[in-house]
Amino acid sequence: MNTRITLAIVVACLPAIAGCSREKKSETAAPVRPVLSAVVRAVADRPSGFAGIIQAQYQTERGFRVLGRIIARYVYVGDVVKAGQRLAQLDPLPFELAVRSSEADLARAKSQLANAAGAEARSGTLLGKDVVTKAEYDTKEQARAAADASVQQAEANLDKAREQRDYATLTADIDGVVTSTDADVGQIASPGKKVMTLARLDIREAVVDLPEDVTRSLTTGMPFTISLQADPSVRTKGKVREIAPQADSATRTYRVRMTLESFTEAFRLGATVTATPLIPSEQSPLEIPRSALLERDGSTRVWLVDTVNKSVRTVPVKIAAGDGENVQIAEGLAAGARVVIAGVNSLSEGQAVKFEERTSP
Repeated sequence: MNTRITLAIVVACLPAIAGCSREKKSETAAPVRPVLSAVVRAVADRPSGFAGIIQAQYQTERGFRVLGRIIARYVYVGDVVKAGQRLAQLDPLPFELAVRSSEADLARAKSQLANAAGAEARSGTLLGKDVVTKAEYDTKEQARAAADASVQQAEANLDKAREQRDYATLTADIDGVVTSTDADVGQIASPGKKVMTLARLDIREAVVDLPEDVTRSLTTGMPFTISLQADPSVRTKGKVREIAPQADSATRTYRVRMTLESFTEAFRLGATVTATPLIPSEQSPLEIPRSALLERDGSTRVWLVDTVNKSVRTVPVKIAAGDGENVQIAEGLAAGARVVIAGVNSLSEGQAVKFEERTSP
């Protein structure tokens, strides 16, 4: 009788024991956590075109070297000019008068030199006959030397006046095209004031403003593909010629100039283009969002997603560069790996996850 009662109690308690076991097991098992992740890709795999414009590599600002009033301008914006061609003209009358005055000064100085030389010669003859003293002869000799110096000064002044007369005509120093004009007929031109700008047409370049994280990996000579925005099928290659050492104070971008290897007339000055770096995938650094980084045990790590087992584990990484939202990875990851990019401080080793896919960081 007692045995039957005991068995009945045990059988009645079994469901309760099993329920307690399942409840305990469910409390100890880690929950599946949804995470946001992204596939690690090389920088070269991302669309990385940057807008720029076509400019002449060499351009000069032309202006008069002397003060005067502009009486003629022979060219306009867009005109193609040759070296030595006249561009503008100052009123030549003041310069002609200066030349005439210098010529008169030279004639007077030469006349004085002739008189001084004759006086010196006569004094030398009289000195040989002991008619004049040595002191009187020295005075005549000094007067002749002074007259000779006056002739040299007058000749220099005449050369300067003629040179300034030539400066009254502004000429082109290169073969090129007029890109701007800054003075017109009737205006007073100051020495050195820009009158117009000339640009050479034989060498052109793309000028692009790039962010700091892009310019950090650029070097002189790095190749780019330059394509017209109006017709992307028209393209050519360019090489980095110059990287600005200082960022623009307003945009915080660096100006990069790329010389075009070859071009057609479609690449007109001022045309808008797209510059895309030609970086081999094996040389391109990997890039991930900064939010994927985790500091643990004195090292920088990321959560690597096991897409088969749907779990995560941390791996150490070495950062190459990065000051903005993204960082470049030098070691620790391979292209195509998937990493967690949000909520990295709330995961544990081997935790099961449900990840939402993003194709790129």
